Amino acid sequence: MTLVVLAVLVLFVLAAIKVMSIYELSAELRGGRNDDVITESEGKNQAIYWVLFIAGLFTFFIWNFFEYKDKLLPEAASAHGPEIDLLFNVTMATIVFVALLTHIILAYQLYKNVYRKNRKAVYFAHSNKLEMIWTIIPAIVLTGLIAYGLTVWNDVMGTSNKEAMVIELYSKQFDWTARYAGKDNALGKTDFRKIIAGNDLGMVEDSKGNDDVITKAEFHIVKGKPVAFKFRSRDVIHSAFMPHFRAQMNCVPGMETTFEFTPTITTSEMRTKLKNKAFNYVLLCNKVCGASHFNMQMDIIVETQEEFNKYMAEQKNWMQQQAAAPPTVTAELK
Repeated sequence: MTLVVLAVLVLFVLAAIKVMSIYELSAELRGGRNDDVITESEGKNQAIYWVLFIAGLFTFFIWNFFEYKDKLLPEAASAHGPEIDLLFNVTMATIVFVALLTHIILAYQLYKNVYRKNRKAVYFAHSNKLEMIWTIIPAIVLTGLIAYGLTVWNDVMGTSNKEAMVIELYSKQFDWTARYAGKDNALGKTDFRKIIAGNDLGMVEDSKGNDDVITKAEFHIVKGKPVAFKFRSRDVIHSAFMPHFRAQMNCVPGMETTFEFTPTITTSEMRTKLKNKAFNYVLLCNKVCGASHFNMQMDIIVETQEEFNKYMAEQKNWMQQQAAAPPTVTAELK
């Protein structure tokens, strides 16, 4: 049946082409007008259609913006979030203004310079004045945007708070592991050659790492307390993306990358704002890293210091996990 339908469609297209050829031939034999010559009425109609199309296109864009604006970016929940959002809004406003202005000029020119039989086109080869205008003005605007963007980037990425809580986010196909630095706020050493079952991070015997806490499925951070994230990858390039915190950083095999931010809204507060008891902040992978990339995510819980202390007291540190590990794993670690 599929072949029959395809055959019918092909035959229909071929028949339509033949009919059009016969029509053109008969028009030529009758001495009718040349269809390649556009009349004034046809030119005017085309100009009107283009103006209506451009107006409709921008009306559709505006409707989409107001209809789905709450889907663009979730509410910022980090200290630097408003800076990122303002930069985004300024950039988008500039782009929209330029696009709207250029399309208004385009629509005006299409309508104004429509074909008329007794009017000749003006040969306009070059203008130094116009060249200067559309070179200098965009250069100034882009320089301003780049300078503004670099200022925000340096402000966001230039932080180095010694009091920040240190957390490592370890990525591999296709999951995340979080490791909290212990009481000394320093992560223990790792070695990829030590990666075995029960030691996914390649931890080695190290006094600094004995009290590190490793968690899966979710990790907890404290409202108002800066967090210094350190990212690693076991296999391919992943990208740690935390949309509510306006944070993203590539996880590159063989090197450590960092990002620091301060959460400002707890999970429970955001649930109240959104009227959604099931809401959770989320860590995503923003690189297409393989077949199960879509499923590579981890919940983030933002809470008070008291709640965080209670959560950490319930977790086993690395030394306790190692002591509870089977003898073969412990021996391999050593």
